[in-house]
Amino acid sequence: MLVPSKSTDSSGMDEFGYAQTLDRSIGKFASFAAGVSYISILTGVFQLFYFGFSMAGPAYAWSWPIVFVGQLMVALCFAELAGRYPVAGSVYNWAKRLASGTSAWLAGWLLLLSSIMALGSVALALQITLPQLWSGFQLVGDGTGPLDFAINGVLLATIMITISTLINAFGVKLMTRINSIGVFVELAAAVLLILALGWHVVRGPEVFFETAGFGEGHDLGFFGVFLIGAMASGYVMYGFDTASSLGEETKDPKRTAPKAILRAVTASFLLGGLILLFGILAAPDLSDPKVAAADGGLQYVVLSVLGGPFGKAFLACIVVAVVVCTLAVHAAAIRMMFAMARDNNLPFSRQLSKVDPVRKTPTIAAIVIGVMAIIPLLVNVMQPAIFTILSSISIVLIYLSYLLVTVPMLRNRFLKKWPLRDKGDDKAGFSMGKWGLPVNIVAVLWGGAMTLNLIWPRPEIYNSVPPFEWYLQWGGVIFVATVTAGGALLYRLKIRHQTGVLAEHAAAVAAHPSPDSTQTATSAATELASDPVHAGRSPADVIS
Repeated sequence: MLVPSKSTDSSGMDEFGYAQTLDRSIGKFASFAAGVSYISILTGVFQLFYFGFSMAGPAYAWSWPIVFVGQLMVALCFAELAGRYPVAGSVYNWAKRLASGTSAWLAGWLLLLSSIMALGSVALALQITLPQLWSGFQLVGDGTGPLDFAINGVLLATIMITISTLINAFGVKLMTRINSIGVFVELAAAVLLILALGWHVVRGPEVFFETAGFGEGHDLGFFGVFLIGAMASGYVMYGFDTASSLGEETKDPKRTAPKAILRAVTASFLLGGLILLFGILAAPDLSDPKVAAADGGLQYVVLSVLGGPFGKAFLACIVVAVVVCTLAVHAAAIRMMFAMARDNNLPFSRQLSKVDPVRKTPTIAAIVIGVMAIIPLLVNVMQPAIFTILSSISIVLIYLSYLLVTVPMLRNRFLKKWPLRDKGDDKAGFSMGKWGLPVNIVAVLWGGAMTLNLIWPRPEIYNSVPPFEWYLQWGGVIFVATVTAGGALLYRLKIRHQTGVLAEHAAAVAAHPSPDSTQTATSAATELASDPVHAGRSPADVIS
């Protein structure tokens, strides 16, 4: 006999149709640290400062608060969803409850692809910092050869991804422990760096109100180059949803995850913005070509200002930030692959969703993600232009996947289907109340505008070095259209016919098992996972 059950799973995962198979051990700081380390201001700001500065000069720093306001609107929407559905593969599972199966699958598909590409891009950031920290890290040549920089970068990134794979495969406790320590070091270093740079300020804030000749000759003038430079900020401030993607492994996730999302994006904005502000104000000479060079940038400014031991110490902290950022991106990609696989929504789903019985982590998914992230890096050796395109596209795919959540969420608001009415224990952990609609509207408009800005086929982004070919300049548009259309066709023609929660991951709902109870439970969980009409209901509710 099948009966509704309140206590089949004390973790609460049966509410979403799943059994608790992952290790629920993440606390409040570790959840916050996951979001902070994915955004990783020391990684992103230091990796991309040279690009933004080379495009629009000191005034590019205005893009930081603009991007923050837009992304905060998205983060508020995500916090509201995390308060209801703190489940692995957050964006995928949120879209599943707000829209059609096709939209949900595409959201997961695009974010999974982007995370794999982002993993390689983040690990590649070691090449910008390690050789400046100590020349011995230039393992290939002396850095002056035509391929020394690229090959050494791929080698360092491959080593980092291998280490990340081992740590993530070992278990979430080890990963979050290392991540939390790293984030503590990163935050402390950021505060000290802000104070140190502030102490060495040599110019006034008027520099942020001058175009300094940037934009001359451009079709849109300074506004045109500012839009390009703004991409440096847009490339950094995302990934805050990671706190919710680790929700199945977080204690009291409906309250913890929303706060972690908002605190992560806010802390990153404040610290990253102050580093940009004082870094520009403290730079000895803004006309120095090294400030706008890939092998110089903000690292060069810090070394020039602080000198010797202090400068090197801060560069070491940047390396720590890159390491924990790599761990966080890898962890988020694993949870997305696991979430889609347990719904039988990927090839080889049974293997990819397998959870190690001792470590309680998706070990196979960790290894597959690691291997897949290394492969694109090899392209960087002979075709850095193509790798730049792929790195840029990975960010476009993230913004698109976010839109596949915020757009249907807005549609549901207009249809009065969101927010859900609270009842008993199902009360949400976070709600925007009457501000939900305007915030959601801004989030959609912002996401659309930023996606357009990121994908625009500018030669400065998609074909900045020879050979200058039309297919490289339009590579972003072509690739995004291909993976989106191809993914939609794959789902519609094949994947959707096999979609359904795998039996080993389905919530148990039978009080007294009967011969066909396992099949019934699996079918109920399958309906829950694939049909947004039943979203948020347990298999017991569906059966009854």
